[in-house]
Amino acid sequence: MKVLVIGSGGREHALVWQLKQSPEVEKIYCAPGNAGIAADAECVAIRVNELEKLADFAEKNGIDLTVVGPEAPLCDGVADVFRARNLAVFGPDKAAAQLEGSKDFAKAFMLKYGIPTAKAAAFDHEEAAAAYIRQEFAAGEKGIVVKADGLAAGKGVFVADNAEEALAFLHDCFDGAFGSAGAKVLIEECLYGEEASILALCDGKTIVPLVSSQDHKRVGDGDTGLNTGGMGAYSPAPVVDDGVWRQVHDEILAPFLKGVQAEKLDFRGVIFVGIMVCGGKPKVLEFNVRFGDPEIQPVLRRFDGDWFDVLDKVAHGRLAEAELVWSDDPAVSVVLASGGYPGDYEKGFEIRGLEEAAATGAVVFHAGTAFKDGKIVNAGGRVLGVSARGKTIAEAIDKAYQAVDKISFKGGFCRRDIGAKALKYSK
Repeated sequence: MKVLVIGSGGREHALVWQLKQSPEVEKIYCAPGNAGIAADAECVAIRVNELEKLADFAEKNGIDLTVVGPEAPLCDGVADVFRARNLAVFGPDKAAAQLEGSKDFAKAFMLKYGIPTAKAAAFDHEEAAAAYIRQEFAAGEKGIVVKADGLAAGKGVFVADNAEEALAFLHDCFDGAFGSAGAKVLIEECLYGEEASILALCDGKTIVPLVSSQDHKRVGDGDTGLNTGGMGAYSPAPVVDDGVWRQVHDEILAPFLKGVQAEKLDFRGVIFVGIMVCGGKPKVLEFNVRFGDPEIQPVLRRFDGDWFDVLDKVAHGRLAEAELVWSDDPAVSVVLASGGYPGDYEKGFEIRGLEEAAATGAVVFHAGTAFKDGKIVNAGGRVLGVSARGKTIAEAIDKAYQAVDKISFKGGFCRRDIGAKALKYSK
């Protein structure tokens, strides 16, 4: 079988790496890929927003399955373009992708189908939104979450402890800081608890969750500093215990599937459910319509089955026949980022120690890398995801950081506490 993976980040490298292990897969292409993906697949110089070119490539090269990594092409309708040509593709159609592409759409969907979530209000004028923020804080709210409605590369969400911070971010949204994504905003009550990520495969008839994980969004140790696209993740997330899992299935995933069917959405892909566990009860923070990055890295490190077979069955509406095989061993992925991230950063610096890191047994997933003068250099904010498995979460953490410490590039840094929240459950 021939597979095309669309994208160029750590998520896509993890997908390529896992697909490569399938006995059914003879050839993998990745468009556009990166320096690390080039070792596992043939990289193709087609951008993720060139939808017709991607479909042309799939037709010309006899691609049996295309797996879409990032959210932007899904929201642009890449799955629709492929299916119109009878090309098998893993990913929801444009209408279903609104679950990530519009936070207002997602919130309305949750409320319509009784999915537990935070109270919220949507606004397309700054003055009305500002008045609502002042009203909520005056009524005793301890925090407010301001979200740009559209896609903002993970940067369009701000948790404010006071009205001044909320109003400043609100102004940024309407002032064009996130382009058209900020033309409408969603203002939510702030939920307090512990976050977790639930990734679930869905083919419109069946929904099956993968193992749980937890992301680390803030740039600094102890969850300090600015929000990022994710500084590391681990799986499983102990906060998702048996009781929480039952509620996730009964109150979130089952109603989600019911809603997909009732709205006649063509959802053959993955739904990412970001949850906050508040007093043992999960509430939905957000929906994404693609694999979380970096969450998919430790999740796939725990997968012991045939990933191609699973994704292919989803694409063909046969998820009920798929077999998902998981290791009990925990896994951890630590992100190495460019100095200055998530703000301005320099790129083009040689990355040293990649072979030494791999020699420890860890897997190094490339996110923002490129070739320069025959050497691998940093080319993005998040550069690498260093992932390791262990018999315990403590062992997985130790192995991941042993590999991290073999790698260096100018300005590069990482958080040193990835997975620490899980350790309190293992004492």
